[in-house]
Amino acid sequence: MARTRYGTDRGLTARMFGTMFGLGLLYVILAAVMYSLGVSAIAVLLIAGGLLLAQWWFSDSLAMAAMRAHVVTPEQAPQLHGLVDRLCAMADMEKPRIAIADNDAPNAFATGRTAKRSVVVVTTGLLRRLDRDELEGVLAHELSHVAHKDVTVMTIASFSAILAGFMVRSAMWGSMMRDRRDQNTALVFLVVMVVSVLVYLISFLLIRALSRYRELGADRGAAYVTGQPTALARALQKVTGEMGAIPTRDLRQMEPVASFAFVPAFSKGGGGGFGLETLMSTHPPLQKRLDQLARIAADLGQR
Repeated sequence: MARTRYGTDRGLTARMFGTMFGLGLLYVILAAVMYSLGVSAIAVLLIAGGLLLAQWWFSDSLAMAAMRAHVVTPEQAPQLHGLVDRLCAMADMEKPRIAIADNDAPNAFATGRTAKRSVVVVTTGLLRRLDRDELEGVLAHELSHVAHKDVTVMTIASFSAILAGFMVRSAMWGSMMRDRRDQNTALVFLVVMVVSVLVYLISFLLIRALSRYRELGADRGAAYVTGQPTALARALQKVTGEMGAIPTRDLRQMEPVASFAFVPAFSKGGGGGFGLETLMSTHPPLQKRLDQLARIAADLGQR
């Protein structure tokens, strides 16, 4: 990874490696179960791998299409490009493409398979609601995702549920087609279902845990690069507080990119407790993010 002034987030790097290793191990186990049941695991993996490669290759196009976003030039959005140019210079990193989505939900996200293909998308709702310093904090947050390449890791990891489901359906179909009258069909079906549910559940929890940590890492990187953690905290509070007033139609348009967004599409804020809602969430609780920013502000000698 090219060195930038965002620095190396060792915690994030370790978690990305651990998540991908864990997911890989799960699929080795699933493939072994399928092979033992007589299913051509290699063929299934080749097909699923092709689908994964397609999603990874077109990740930026798919995300932008889901949000109906369009790339803008410096002439079309001079102030927005000016902020990104300044941040990229401060962080010593390559500038990604900039896009705007005509959506009233105040949000932003970054996606793309490589630095050259990365794109930072902001909604018109975000541009209308934030002042310059707050917008800079959000953009620095998204650029942190690009600098640490966690966008690529999340794109691959988020495919796990689809991959698991595809492999399981192939296993069930193959076992049933071989001999529908076989008395062991029900047992095979049960074994595959139990393994698939476990694989999906563990994959889901691993990805959610990584997603929550990457958001904290991006907040941390943005706060130190801009030197204005309080501006980012204001943006978080403003965006989260106004989500409840956004039309459902606009919020649902954000769902396809929820894991990549600055805040969840359906954000309720909340505290820093540990429970089922926290485990299922793609983002850490608002209070946990604000507490981290408050600590960084104190470290920087700010109030």
